[in-house]
Parts: sequence; structure tokens; C-alpha cells
Amino acid sequence: MFVLNVEGAVYREGKWLVIERSTKEEHAGGLLSLVGGTVENEGFSKDLLERTLKRELFEEVGITIKDDVKYVRNTSFILPDGREVLDLVFYCEIAAGEPYPKSKDEVEAVYWMTAAEIFAHPKAPIWLKESIEEGEIQNSKIEIK
Repeated sequence: MFVLNVEGAVYREGKWLVIERSTKEEHAGGLLSLVGGTVENEGFSKDLLERTLKRELFEEVGITIKDDVKYVRNTSFILPDGREVLDLVFYCEIAAGEPYPKSKDEVEAVYWMTAAEIFAHPKAPIWLKESIEEGEIQNSKIEIK
């Protein structure tokens, strides 16, 4: 059974919203990341992934996002305790608020970075770079329309 995690690839004016994860975090502490978190079991539910994404973005960086989120990609990984995680990334845009490190236990810092800055950053893990790469493709499709 997988732990289900969602992340928001938030894009604005040529830059991506990236956080530096708190060193208190069990997984990838101190590394750069998209904002996201674990989906909670609700039994029968509607729009669970989208609601989780909205909740996590508000709890961690204090923003609300528009309802129209678009699937970007999924990956899986194993946590240090052996649990398997299925991670889903969604492209989204801010509806209200300016991001800041609201949850200090989870977020050390908030950055707006270009894809090139992320790709060159020493604290950017491969999975973040791959998500941004896919996000850039998704963004180019949106801008072409």
C-alpha cells in the first residue's frame, strides 16, 4: 500500500515556487522542493487530491490556488522507514496570497526561481529537477493556447 503525496508546481512570471524543506523533515530535509503533503484517508470522497493540494499550500506557505489544477507527473520513492510513496505533481496558479514560510517545522525558506536556477542549485534533488522539467512542458502548452 502506498502513502499518497501531492505537490504543487506553482508558476508565476517565469519562475517556480520552491521551498527549502526544514532540516526537521524526515525525508529530504534541507533540500529544495515543491510544496505538498500527504493525502489523508477520508473514505468516500470527491476531489481529494485537489483539496489536499490546496490545504498543503495554505498550511505551508499561506497561499490559495485556483481550482483549475493540471496533472503533471507521478513518481514513487521509498522513505527511510521503508514506506513506499506515490507522489503526484500538479501545475497550479495562485488565486490569493503571497507565499512565506508559514509552517516553520516544514518550510525553512520560500523562493521564486527560474528553471535554470533550480537545475543549477546544489540543493535541488533530481526529482525536483524532473518535476520542473515536466512543469515547463505543461506551462508551454498552457501559454500556447
